[in-house]
Amino acid sequence: VQLVESGGGLAQPGGSLRLSCTASGFTFSVYIMGWFRQAPGKEREFVATIDWNGYATYYLDSVKGRFSVDRDNYKNVQYLQMDNLEPGDTALYYCARIRGFTMHDPEADYWGQGTQVTVSS
Repeated sequence: VQLVESGGGLAQPGGSLRLSCTASGFTFSVYIMGWFRQAPGKEREFVATIDWNGYATYYLDSVKGRFSVDRDNYKNVQYLQMDNLEPGDTALYYCARIRGFTMHDPEADYWGQGTQVTVSS
């Protein structure tokens, strides 16, 4: 199993970034996928999950209405569109494969290496 994130970088407050996660080594379309983040000095936290076919999504309260998770099962890629970014969104963002069927309190069994998102003026 391999998960490779890309698309992180520096954005100004109110700006946008789009993260991608390319998956390989497993049948992507049968797994719930997720995004997590870890800010300096804080524990890693859940950000968003998306079900097998992309019809259901679930978000951390603080990103609802600003972030949107999507996936392309033909390309084995999931995305995280981040709009109206805030300094509090600064963190290392991880793509994850979710174990089981729980989207609201997900447990990951595989992680990507992470991509840094920094929101600053």
